[in-house]
Amino acid sequence: MGTHEAKAQAFYGAVIHSLSTPGHDLEILPSALLIVDSQGLITSFHKDVKPGDVDSLVDTTTTTLHCLSPSQFIIPGFIDTHNHAPQWAQRGLGQGQHILDWLSAITFPNEGRFRDPSHAQRIYSSAIDGFLRQGITTASYYGSIHPEATNILADLCVAKGQRAFVGKCNMTRNSPEYYRDASIEQSLQDTESCIAHIRKIDPEGKLVKHVLTPRFAISCDAECLAGLGQIAAKNPDLPIQTHFNEAEQEISATRELFPQFSSEADLYAHYGLLTKRSILAHCCYMTPYEFDKLKELQCGVAHCPISNMTVGGGFMAAPIREFLNRGIKVGLGTDSGGGFSSSMLDAVRQAMIASHAREVESKGRDKGLKIAEAFYLATLGGAEVCCLEEKVGNFAVGKELDALVVDWERDGVMTMVEKEDGLGTVFEKFVMTGDDRNIVRVFVKGRVVREV
Repeated sequence: MGTHEAKAQAFYGAVIHSLSTPGHDLEILPSALLIVDSQGLITSFHKDVKPGDVDSLVDTTTTTLHCLSPSQFIIPGFIDTHNHAPQWAQRGLGQGQHILDWLSAITFPNEGRFRDPSHAQRIYSSAIDGFLRQGITTASYYGSIHPEATNILADLCVAKGQRAFVGKCNMTRNSPEYYRDASIEQSLQDTESCIAHIRKIDPEGKLVKHVLTPRFAISCDAECLAGLGQIAAKNPDLPIQTHFNEAEQEISATRELFPQFSSEADLYAHYGLLTKRSILAHCCYMTPYEFDKLKELQCGVAHCPISNMTVGGGFMAAPIREFLNRGIKVGLGTDSGGGFSSSMLDAVRQAMIASHAREVESKGRDKGLKIAEAFYLATLGGAEVCCLEEKVGNFAVGKELDALVVDWERDGVMTMVEKEDGLGTVFEKFVMTGDDRNIVRVFVKGRVVREV
């Protein structure tokens, strides 16, 4: 794990984050001072401090002062609301296939290999390092069906310092025999054992929590969904995640398996799996009834624009503007192997592209996203989806410091910065053209978990 700062810390320099405003406005502060206690909590946030006044606000005998260079600024860590950790080694494969074909040909054979704990250790260690390198300080991970591999993933998140939800995937049907839970009872028992393991390694859930993870209704018998709903009811602290209205092929197959339900919203709600803790991936095809249901139950949407346009069977531009207009929580997901990139910056860019396509498709009704809105989805919006907005997402006093130090002078391909560029312009250049080479320090709970 990264070095642990025993003392409190202060950060002086340029700070940029999203506000909890209806327009998801950016706050761009060229000379701000963040003070963080030894536990990683933000204790004060001075938004306009002259260089000569810093010493009067920071007691350097008890606090380590970090002065950012003129080429650096600090932003909140990225929050990945939908990530298949086992797919780290299959990224980019099978692009353009329909979703169920892609699962059968590419994904299930790959995920089946996680029966081997040494394989899980190797891939998951690389994955977490890779996501931290790209500034993802929080991830909601789908594991494989294997409880031992899922526990390894949780152990590694704790060891490496990444904030995470970690879920054992429940799959009791419609997958190859080699990649299917032995029985419904075993699937639920393995889930309970993973919950117990994560509570043992992080009793208060300060960094890692289990997330209940029925892959999707197609892969789960009704009794499995009902059992997971009962576990959810007994454990009101645990998040829930699944795929929801991802692709037309998936929706049709779900209706054939569950003809008693007219929508996936009613299906998951019936089994107690739609709550304010639910993270619903994709949500590309929504009826007015389902919009209302998600709003009523306070569910969150994990928008995965890259995979929606490369795997699944079509150019699926999810109705993000309508979600936002209705006050439904929305964050971004990389989807790991489901697309061509595991970068949250790429997800931000693709979200903007998808939104502009949606604007054309809706004949101007659903306006495209602005950079400030897309950045909000990657940070504070994701925190809201994960019910972590009281802890992370921006730099409000009382939250924990999950942050990235960005440096535009690093070697890379980010658009060059001109003398006349203001901080807002530099930020825009980073978001649209920067990459992991510009992220020089990564903090989770005030601790350095990656440093160049």
